[in-house]
Amino acid sequence: MDDDSFTKAYNKGIGIYQDKKCIGVLGEKKLHSILKYYIEPDTFYHEIKINNFYADIYKDKMIYEIQTSSFNKLRTKLTSFLTNYNVTIIYPIAYNKWIYWINDKDGTISKKRKSPKKGSYFDSFKELYKIKMYLKNERLSIKLFLIDLNEYRILNGWSEDLKKGSSRYERIPIKIYSSLSLTQKEDYLYFIPANLNQPFSVKQYADNMKINKKLAGIVLNILNHLDLIHISDKKRNAYLYKLNM
Repeated sequence: MDDDSFTKAYNKGIGIYQDKKCIGVLGEKKLHSILKYYIEPDTFYHEIKINNFYADIYKDKMIYEIQTSSFNKLRTKLTSFLTNYNVTIIYPIAYNKWIYWINDKDGTISKKRKSPKKGSYFDSFKELYKIKMYLKNERLSIKLFLIDLNEYRILNGWSEDLKKGSSRYERIPIKIYSSLSLTQKEDYLYFIPANLNQPFSVKQYADNMKINKKLAGIVLNILNHLDLIHISDKKRNAYLYKLNM
């Protein structure tokens, strides 16, 4: 990825908070702000009112919506925007993540610890499922970013060490690792590997892609909805899928 463009976006996105004295005063806004400057550095195109909503970015007849979670909240906007405009949803996924813990009593921050979990493009499907009804719309594109980030969490959970059930306070991206554009339905074939024997079950797909069975079911549900695969048979209680040729 373009490190220079990201550095400039980072400096601009962080710069608007320099007068604040603590991390994450505006919650998730730093992640959102930095990505907005990365997609479009010129603020002239930011926060443009279209119909009854504000688009994060509007330029060259394209709307960009940066959504860090909760795609269900986009439905009303998408219904409005997609009538007359092309829309690209930008979704960041934590590839490598370092966690800092904030003491809820005195505000002190721990040393960072790297999370053992590594993100992948598959992590987007739980969110994509929430807007499945829009995915066939030719005006809609999705752009996924794998990013390295620092995550700050408050020690206010229910477990003995206060970590389980804790509140996420802020996420700050530090590097863009890679991106994937889903502009047309054929782009989703990225998620069907060439070495996958057909027909295949949800379990076989999950094992091949090294993801859990529940997530595999969501992925195949969407691929089936996009007419990229179909149910060809049923073996015992498991549906078998084939790629549409």
